[in-house]
Amino acid sequence: MAVGAVIDSRKMAKHFSVDIRDGHLSFKRREQQIKDEAGLDGIYVIRTSIPAEHLDAKEAVQAYKDLARVERAFRSMKTVDLDIRPIRHWNEDRVRAHVFLCMLAYHVEWHMREKLAPLLFHDTHIEAARAERSSPVAKTEPSDAVKAKKATKRSADGNPVMAFSGLIAHLGTLTRNTMRVPLKSRHSFTMYSRPTTLQEAAFKLLEIDPPRVQ
Repeated sequence: MAVGAVIDSRKMAKHFSVDIRDGHLSFKRREQQIKDEAGLDGIYVIRTSIPAEHLDAKEAVQAYKDLARVERAFRSMKTVDLDIRPIRHWNEDRVRAHVFLCMLAYHVEWHMREKLAPLLFHDTHIEAARAERSSPVAKTEPSDAVKAKKATKRSADGNPVMAFSGLIAHLGTLTRNTMRVPLKSRHSFTMYSRPTTLQEAAFKLLEIDPPRVQ
């Protein structure tokens, strides 16, 4: 393996001037460069092309941290919730339509998560918790509200708290039944199951009035 490759394997090549010739090997530390980098030990630098009047340092740091939410969104679409793949289409327009519908579905899911946050393990006081940080790079500590939800598994209103997928599965138990009376008149009517307390709370947050017996 070349000497340069050996040095760079530990990301150290930039700190040394190396002179390699037949029968000769010498190196010298780049003292000023080492000193400059030592000043950044334990610090990461975020650079953006957006003017400071539109995005200050604090907002830039938060935007960088929010990349984790973008990664979760892609993971949600690809595997966890929407399963965008496999795409069983060969026509370009149909592939585009498939991806568009998955993006639209995630848009709806995002708004549902925001509305249903009191019934989920989401921190509904995250903005206040961020405001209390001593520095924008400091870790945001969970609010007392979310700590209480995780400890008791209950919301402030006493409803069970769960993951989004679990709440969606519970909402899916609300059924619509067509009842038929075995008479010559062939009379039938539609009956919906009675919503649970949790379902009622979720529908209220979503501003949905579930159908009743017709």
